[in-house]
Amino acid sequence: MAARRRQETMEENRAKLICAGRKAFGSQGFAASSMDELTASVGLTRGALYHNFGDKKGLLAAVVAQVDGEMASRARAASARAGDEWQQLLAEGTTYIAMALDPEVRRIVLLDGPAFLGDPSHWPSQNACLEATKEAVERLIAAGVMKRVDIDAAARLLCGAALNAALWVADSDDPQSALPKAVDAFSLMAEGFLVEKR
Repeated sequence: MAARRRQETMEENRAKLICAGRKAFGSQGFAASSMDELTASVGLTRGALYHNFGDKKGLLAAVVAQVDGEMASRARAASARAGDEWQQLLAEGTTYIAMALDPEVRRIVLLDGPAFLGDPSHWPSQNACLEATKEAVERLIAAGVMKRVDIDAAARLLCGAALNAALWVADSDDPQSALPKAVDAFSLMAEGFLVEKR
């Protein structure tokens, strides 16, 4: 009973720290966020942060995973509202790119994430997106919609293009102007995989 309660307390503390980290990193950025202020805001100590995440960078990784997971869910929801499976694949990519305009996504995932955690293509959340794209590409090739191409290569290029387009938009001096250019270029590039242009 005591072990279960201790586990629940650890999970609650972890959730509080992720919430506090998300708020601080989203508003102030990772570098400017104070660990003492962050932990105090939820009534915890630095020790709790170290215990749960190892260090501030570990907390950033947990926050990035949470926000990136929500981005993937939003992209899938947009995909589900699109027409056929090809349109769904495009909608998922273009929605992901458009999220670069969301201030929290921009700061946490697209600017601070790569700056402090390294190449996003190595993040677990990106690997989940890649697997889903591989499945979609495989179905589209089997249906004769996409050209016969290596599934892994096509999925990696599509995911990489969407991610890099989002990174470019987020880092642009004028993200609002960059977004339509990025979406148009992504769509044109993706159309190169089609058996026939639509």
